[in-house]
Amino acid sequence: MASTADIRNGVVLSIDGQLWNVVEFQHVKPGKGGAFVRTKLKNVVSGKTVDRTFNAGAKVDIQNVDRRDFQYLYNDGDSFVFMDVEDYDQINVTDAVVGDAARFLLENMQVQIGMHDGQPLYLEMPPSVVVEITYTEPGLQGDRSNAGTKAATVSTGAEIQVPLFLNEGTKVKVDTRTGDYLGRVND
Repeated sequence: MASTADIRNGVVLSIDGQLWNVVEFQHVKPGKGGAFVRTKLKNVVSGKTVDRTFNAGAKVDIQNVDRRDFQYLYNDGDSFVFMDVEDYDQINVTDAVVGDAARFLLENMQVQIGMHDGQPLYLEMPPSVVVEITYTEPGLQGDRSNAGTKAATVSTGAEIQVPLFLNEGTKVKVDTRTGDYLGRVND
């Protein structure tokens, strides 16, 4: 069992049966009273952020979370299948773990998966992805009712907002975290 002196940025703690990643920490030694450690923690699974204070010397449970590179293969209906790029082992990851990342998952895409005791906890996508517009209404010249954007469906099935001048078959760069249009890609 580790103590608060071992808390560093990026360390994963087990608190009340949940895993929390240390985003920030600060050792505080006030003039009066005992020292303490002020931390900002992010839940590994849900992404919720909380502030927590520990007394100096208190015992904490540090966990090992292994982040490894995987390649997305396919969706078998119940789960997503990924292959470890080092040893070629395949794992099934549930919809709950993949979450919103499924909107922009492309076959053969390289992602990072956080693993704890052999169980996938979360999936980290690349910051952006290039997809093709498969359906969009034609843009009307002079239509500025919605800031010059229109809805478009991309090759992964996600719906995003794109500028009026883009048409079907155009490749675009999309932010995987927010789903925002980043720009047109020329081959």
